[in-house]
Amino acid sequence: MSVAEKTYKTSLINNRRYLGNKYKLLSFITGVVNEECANIETVADIFAGTGAVSSAFSDKTIITNDLMYSNYICNYAWFGAESYETQKIIDYVVRYNAKTNCSENYMTRNFADTYFSKKDCAKIGYIREDIERNYKKGNLNKRERAILITSLLYAMDKIAVTCGHYDAYRKGAKFEGSLELYVPLAEVNNNPKNQCFNEDANNLVKRIEADLVYIDPPYNSRQYCDSYHLLENVARWEKPEVFGVAKKMDRSGMKSKYCTIGATKAFETLINDIKAKYILLSYNNMAEKGNCRSNAKISDDDIMRILSRKGTVKVFEESYKAFTTGKSDIPENAERLFLCICFDEE
Repeated sequence: MSVAEKTYKTSLINNRRYLGNKYKLLSFITGVVNEECANIETVADIFAGTGAVSSAFSDKTIITNDLMYSNYICNYAWFGAESYETQKIIDYVVRYNAKTNCSENYMTRNFADTYFSKKDCAKIGYIREDIERNYKKGNLNKRERAILITSLLYAMDKIAVTCGHYDAYRKGAKFEGSLELYVPLAEVNNNPKNQCFNEDANNLVKRIEADLVYIDPPYNSRQYCDSYHLLENVARWEKPEVFGVAKKMDRSGMKSKYCTIGATKAFETLINDIKAKYILLSYNNMAEKGNCRSNAKISDDDIMRILSRKGTVKVFEESYKAFTTGKSDIPENAERLFLCICFDEE
């Protein structure tokens, strides 16, 4: 049986665990946009995370952005304007899944029998190195590289011995299953005007324009680069030194100001610099219901004050069960959408 004939599994954009993922709220978000926003042709998702919200606007020109490179890579895989060869991706995935007895590498030396078994670490390291080698040789274009890295990150997430993030691994836990890559079902030919960025949203909005800017910033003190440092490490593949029990790399350049006491000031600057017809802010109402790290950094009063200077504000709310790390049980959590219909700017 040839490589092309061997079986493989496929994955969709939502097949990933991620804190704050809005996939289950897409009908709520799109419902508000369809009812309240007219003539939307371009949507900018500037804290895109997994890209779940962007996926609901695939019929528009999409601009995605995220401070984390691992999220940028996934967004480029799903929404990048560059086309790719489907069969090539299938062939690589089938070959990677068939690979056994991988040699020692960066992953085994640093992560063996922590989040993954030594055997899976060896395979992760081999695959990631092979992707980079083939990209540098010109055998893969930028989007094909992104799709294969995305396939690897999703595969890692399925078997990691964690509670859905990488703040810690479960010591003594049994390693169940083994690494298996799926073929991401990304559109071959996306909108040629789509753009994907990996930078500070406050800097990006000074250079872009969109009919609708969707904002879903971190709500609290939990830095995403702390929770997903291992996926970030593999995505970047710079092979840094890691330290501590959780095996984290230096993340000082990846911290979001929206997780600090400076969040309100950063938000005000962001809103002032946005050029759009509509701004849609998703902001959780955890307030004092979670632990102190979960408390929202920007108050409702500040949100209303800042948005009201930019335009007319409407607020929508829907209850839902949020994805947590297993330590919180908040029965009456609600997602609020603050829609700002921007004043015409001269």
